[in-house]
Amino acid sequence: MDDKVINEMTEKHSYDWQLKILILTWEYPPNVVGGLSRHVYGLSIHLTQLGHEVHVVTAGNGGHPAYEVINGVHVHRVTPLNNQDDNFLSWIAGLNLAMSFKGEKIADDIKFDIVHAHDWLVGTSAITLKEVLSIPLLSTIHATEHGRNNGIHTDMQRFIHEKELQLITESDQVIVCSNYMREELLTNFHLSDKKMTTIPNGIEQDDVKVDPNEIYPFIKNRKYIFSVGRIVKEKGFETIIEAAEAAKESGMDIYFVIAGKGPMLERYRKMVTEKQLDHYVAFIGYVSDEQRNALLVNSEIAVFPSLYEPFGIVALEAMILAKPTIVSETGGLKGIVLHGQTGLLMVPGDADSLLNNIDFLLQDPHRAKEIGIKGMQIVKSLYGWKRIASQTVIVMEDTLLNKRANMNEKAR
Repeated sequence: MDDKVINEMTEKHSYDWQLKILILTWEYPPNVVGGLSRHVYGLSIHLTQLGHEVHVVTAGNGGHPAYEVINGVHVHRVTPLNNQDDNFLSWIAGLNLAMSFKGEKIADDIKFDIVHAHDWLVGTSAITLKEVLSIPLLSTIHATEHGRNNGIHTDMQRFIHEKELQLITESDQVIVCSNYMREELLTNFHLSDKKMTTIPNGIEQDDVKVDPNEIYPFIKNRKYIFSVGRIVKEKGFETIIEAAEAAKESGMDIYFVIAGKGPMLERYRKMVTEKQLDHYVAFIGYVSDEQRNALLVNSEIAVFPSLYEPFGIVALEAMILAKPTIVSETGGLKGIVLHGQTGLLMVPGDADSLLNNIDFLLQDPHRAKEIGIKGMQIVKSLYGWKRIASQTVIVMEDTLLNKRANMNEKAR
């Protein structure tokens, strides 16, 4: 189902159904690991605003209520059966058992129409609940292990790849966030094109209420370039370190501020110190959404140099604030940015390409402002959450209709 078909269907559907939707996700605010959490949060709220009843089952850590209603969404938090297990795969197995139990328990009182799973991490519970509750399974695949690692190289990667294949195979319909991800699933999982729909991530503009200079006094009166993301290899932050090193050698006055947490954080901080780049690069660690937006607004340029990025919600977060944005020409990012008009594209992993794009924007502030404004306009028109939620409902309705039609066919 391509974008043209989706747009035509959006115009035709009236959303008369009031669906009861069970969403499974391993992360949900305030538990934020990556972009998946924000995606499910935005989607669930806007599904509710469209008149549907939404229950989210997610992992809890004991610090938040086991059940609460947030912006109309019923949020159920579970504790994995082996919560103290240091082995991640064992922890995920325990989480799926707890999610299955909770889903069945909720279904004692609510007759769900569909279960919506987000990534392989909740795949086992999603497949179980599909069978136990006799309802169709819709899955959104946000990224793949093959894509993150440019292939499958280890036993753990192979295990995750097989779990992804199992979820995709058992799903009645699959949503991907970009045409890049569509091609990835077609190539690596031989998924039927008819079983897949492309719906992008959504974004909304938030008010900026904090002053980053008060939180991070070291950036006061400094012009800086901002980046944010999970601190892992595929996000390409090493390219920023290389660019800072080249800038130092050539005498360019550039300062990079990078926000986010992840397993590579301390390693990158050590690299910065060893290369004597502390006056050129700062890895500031975790920031809240408010702090991120404030840092974006006060920056000169936003940069996202990912080596692998199925969609690139972080780019939208910068663009909606009218910030001139540089992204890698890879994955979903290259589908968001039109080079020289709504942003700039850099060669993935190429520090010189990054510096050339930065220099272009810094040397022509008027053009940089124009690019920022055009980027904001395209994001607001194409990536609003109401539009994304409406398209998702269409897929849910069609999945339900196809399921019923198949059951009727078998009954004959």
